[in-house]
Amino acid sequence: MKKVLLLTIFSLFLFSSCNPTKEKEDKKDTYVADNYTKKEVNITMRDGTKLYTTIYSPKDTSKKYPILMQRTPYSSAPYGEGKMKTKIGPNVHLMKEGNIVVYQDVRGRWMSEGVYDNMRAYIPNKKENESDEVSDTYDTIDWLVKNVENNNGNVGTWGISYPGHYATVSTIDAHPALKAASPQACIGDFFFDDFHHNGAFLLSYFRAISLFGTYKDTPTDSAWYSFPKMNSQDQYQFFLDKGPLKNLNEYFQYDKLDVKTAENKDRIDDYFWKEITEHPNYDSVWKSKGIIQHMDKVPSTVATMVVGGWFDAEDLYGPLETYKGIEKHGKGNYNTLVFGPWDHGKWARNTVKNYVGNYYFGDSISLNFQKNIETKFFNHFLKGNGDKNSGLPEAYVFDSGKKEWKSYDAWPPKNVEKESFFLNSDQELKKTHNGKFTKKIDFISDVKRPVPYSEDIKTVFTPRKYMTDDQRFAARRPDVLVFEMDILTEDYTLAGDILAKLKVATTGTAADWIVKVIDVHPSEIETDKENDKLQDHLKMSNYHLMVRSEVLRGRFRNSFENPEPFTPNKKTDVNIKLQDVFHTFKKGHKLQIQVQSTWFPLIDLNPQTYVDNIYKADEKDFKTQTHTVFTDSTIEFSVLK
Repeated sequence: MKKVLLLTIFSLFLFSSCNPTKEKEDKKDTYVADNYTKKEVNITMRDGTKLYTTIYSPKDTSKKYPILMQRTPYSSAPYGEGKMKTKIGPNVHLMKEGNIVVYQDVRGRWMSEGVYDNMRAYIPNKKENESDEVSDTYDTIDWLVKNVENNNGNVGTWGISYPGHYATVSTIDAHPALKAASPQACIGDFFFDDFHHNGAFLLSYFRAISLFGTYKDTPTDSAWYSFPKMNSQDQYQFFLDKGPLKNLNEYFQYDKLDVKTAENKDRIDDYFWKEITEHPNYDSVWKSKGIIQHMDKVPSTVATMVVGGWFDAEDLYGPLETYKGIEKHGKGNYNTLVFGPWDHGKWARNTVKNYVGNYYFGDSISLNFQKNIETKFFNHFLKGNGDKNSGLPEAYVFDSGKKEWKSYDAWPPKNVEKESFFLNSDQELKKTHNGKFTKKIDFISDVKRPVPYSEDIKTVFTPRKYMTDDQRFAARRPDVLVFEMDILTEDYTLAGDILAKLKVATTGTAADWIVKVIDVHPSEIETDKENDKLQDHLKMSNYHLMVRSEVLRGRFRNSFENPEPFTPNKKTDVNIKLQDVFHTFKKGHKLQIQVQSTWFPLIDLNPQTYVDNIYKADEKDFKTQTHTVFTDSTIEFSVLK
């Protein structure tokens, strides 16, 4: 039982995001118990499946309340009569103002019936009794507004990370009672979020796979999955020693294990791992699971507030593309964007000081968001008149360089212009090409010594801190190319996406390409005394702050559906879109670009020899190669004027 409890807590903490109450809860906090009643029900879906639902209703029944709902794969625990959460709802303000707060275990998870399907596909034209997450949400809302006492007929949905995905789902073909939805750090497409980035596998998420892929077909209030044991505190060396990805099959053995046999009771078939390894390309399986492709089905009757963190390692693509998708297709939709200096779900925390890893961004940033943005949004659309004059900006975004909030009536802001810089020789980043002829910059990509994504020696479940890590350790490696602007004589603000247009070659037939955008701080800068999270071996003097980074698996340079090898030594175009930033490189700083080909073990190691399926590559396929970047390569910024 202790093991089960620890696994449950571990999974909930890891994807903390699922719920704003994942800060250490004060066991003595009795506010919810004193002011709310709890009811647990099973709501029957149109196909007969029953979904376990927990309803917290205010004890004060003198007025009607809106319903705030979160659907989650991470458990709506605690289960059982008299057992209550100590915090409910998106934040403490909405909890104390009074709302009916609902949590539901999604189909196939925890106490709900059915079989879970990771990023279950949306069915646009359902036949009778055919179901998906959209219909499950619709059926749940329909039951709630008809059966929960003292509700005012208005429903809002919210969630962070996977629950954020379900908040997005709620907006599609939405129930008429749904008035407001806030998808936060929401997964948009699993080929570009979380477990993949542009087709590259996030090896660093390996241990999380069983959390989503372990089969279950009966309700349970205990964890039914187990995490692979690494037996090492050095994840870099662990994965390097393991070798090819196929050697990790031993942790799942989905094609060999019988879950019914006693000797395998702790080892259950993992179907998500099989899905990943059998579908290396962007095929119909991944396409069907994507949700951002359906933002044209969000009605104008649903107000949306998409929330994300500029330094969210898990889900940066999802919220940006969700907002842009609704913006593109919405006809008169109220659609807003909030992006702050946060990692995954940090905006739901109650801490005063806001850090991401080593980097300090200021005080009360999350608290301000909860009180003045999130609460205001839900109150306006669920308790107020619900018109478009909410008093909130279209885009409320944090400049991570100046460390201040800005409001705009569009994102990206309208006064943004594109500027391109060449990756010149001598480590220069210039608007003009330095010389009459294009030059070659070569580096050796050694499969035995890949570039680490962090200098920390540790094992993490899902990495987050690296998003603001000091990149000096990488800049000083010979297999990382560095290009820098001169010291800035005035502030230089990037607002929007970044496009790296690389011209490359390789002696092999396969390669990954990683581009990082770095804010190099002045040497004379003093370490902020307020920053008590800075690792002992670091100083802010010359700190190389990673502002944005992205990888493209080179085989997908022309198509994610149809991969292709490189022709050895042939100059080839590789374009990499980096997600949006809002960052001012301040006067006295330098803007640096780093280009590399390995990023281990954040992403898996490319064999650098083309194989049809990297998940089935053999040891002999992994070969050290020489890569080339040509000086007519450019990087295009969105610059605020």
